[in-house]
Amino acid sequence: MSAKNSRHRGAATIDLVLCSARRGRLHVLVTRAAGGAAVLPYTWAVDGADLARAARELARDVLGASAAWLVSGAATAEKRHPTGAALSVPYVGVVGPAIEAPVGSAWHSVDALPALAPRQRAMAADALDALRLHMDSAPVAFRLLPAAFTLSDLQQVYELLLGRRLHKASFRRALQAAYLVTPTDSWRREGRGRPAQLFQYAPRKRRGGGARSVRFDLLGK
Repeated sequence: MSAKNSRHRGAATIDLVLCSARRGRLHVLVTRAAGGAAVLPYTWAVDGADLARAARELARDVLGASAAWLVSGAATAEKRHPTGAALSVPYVGVVGPAIEAPVGSAWHSVDALPALAPRQRAMAADALDALRLHMDSAPVAFRLLPAAFTLSDLQQVYELLLGRRLHKASFRRALQAAYLVTPTDSWRREGRGRPAQLFQYAPRKRRGGGARSVRFDLLGK
């Protein structure tokens, strides 16, 4: 939480739902207010200020690093906010696995969150839908991974976001057709099998402009 704009109490808040893929589950960063209550990071909006910029700055303040990807949600006045604010603007962001929770905060699975105020609990519950909404047009899944990853890592993240299994061969054919990744010269041994090659996100442009995308959500099991 940031209190630097507390003099604007009663105005809208900017609330962050920072998401990370950890141990095969989607996690959300939860911090503690001065009184010890669990809260999502938030700050007070300032009249005339750039909300997106304020959200990015708040993410840097909280994480000590920039969010890998950030998108705004719809403003809401429903349910109670920890501050009693009349209106809140949620921002959903993704964070790579190397970012540890700062002191006083912790990563919690979305299905095992601590007791949040009702408005913030609803924001956290809606975060997965927001990621799914943008995953075909933005590199959401890739931003949940380290810079170099195996294709199995990538498939697991897509399965996490979609909530279902994907057929391995179909996934890789679709990925290849979309030209979204490029192989590196590095390999990683996983268990007793053959080492797996590492890849990087490096989308190629299609003729006529625009990055390629693929509807992985349409792939069957």
